[in-house]
Amino acid sequence: MTTKVSNPVIAVQNLRKTFGTVEAVKDVSFDVEPGQVLGLLGPNGAGKTTTINMISTLLQIDGGEASVGGFDVRTQPDAVRQLIGLAGQSAAVDEKLTARENLELFGRLYKIPRAERRRRIDELIEQFDLGEFADRPASTYSGGERRRLDVVAALVAEPPAVFLDEPTTGLDPRSRSELWSTVRSLASNGVAIVLSTQYLEEADRLADEILVIDQGSIVAQGTPDTLKRELERDVLEVHVTSRADLDMARELLGSDESIVTDIEARRIDIPVPEGADRSLDLLRQLQDGGVSISNFQLRQPTLDDVFLALTGSTVTESEELTR
Repeated sequence: MTTKVSNPVIAVQNLRKTFGTVEAVKDVSFDVEPGQVLGLLGPNGAGKTTTINMISTLLQIDGGEASVGGFDVRTQPDAVRQLIGLAGQSAAVDEKLTARENLELFGRLYKIPRAERRRRIDELIEQFDLGEFADRPASTYSGGERRRLDVVAALVAEPPAVFLDEPTTGLDPRSRSELWSTVRSLASNGVAIVLSTQYLEEADRLADEILVIDQGSIVAQGTPDTLKRELERDVLEVHVTSRADLDMARELLGSDESIVTDIEARRIDIPVPEGADRSLDLLRQLQDGGVSISNFQLRQPTLDDVFLALTGSTVTESEELTR
């Protein structure tokens, strides 16, 4: 018995982009299958948006190849545009129109016949729970409602590929959770999704596979669990009583760059390859040195620990360096 292997909806090989002397994207390669969510994880300025803009025909490709549905992005851009939906970092909806009217506008832009267009709009409003605000002007929407409409508008033409560029930036936790449900629903319907994000939890929860991107290059690739396992170490998370205790703990632990200090939370994260035995030694060292420990736990690594190990900084720290 042979297993049928589906062709990738999105195929990217050695993609490159240069702005002047700056290499914004360097030899990025990946495939996205039907129903798969590929997460592009990295700070602002890492090259995530540039990558999406090249594949979605908004930006010229300087090197490498990209295709969507078998159509070449460089030589067949019109065909590619018929197969993709794009929700950028800023909502593209007309605030004077209702959700229904915005979807109607997108349907006309895609030249969808009227009867089919109305059927599709009703279907989307029901599927993604827009009914509560479908007939109110978009100017009255919350940030989460506006972003959800923006994502749904990208689906009017039933594209097999959707690009979501940091869709939850600036949203409150409830709105973010609602948008996550929308993304999961898309994937369950067989849509190939490229999701760029700087939120570690978002990548962990939604992505089937993650590309960690830093300064335009892929520094790691794999499932969230695989990336964490490959660190081959746990993390000892130590909470101390005061800022003075935090400073004392850092002095006792030395200048190990892999140790992360959170001043606001009065917390230190210490990588421990040897697990429990090494953790006990470290806790004794801190207590013997006079550090007042309020709480501690030995936990499995997070994607932030992965990013730190690969790049030497957390996603937040890398983002601050690009500002």
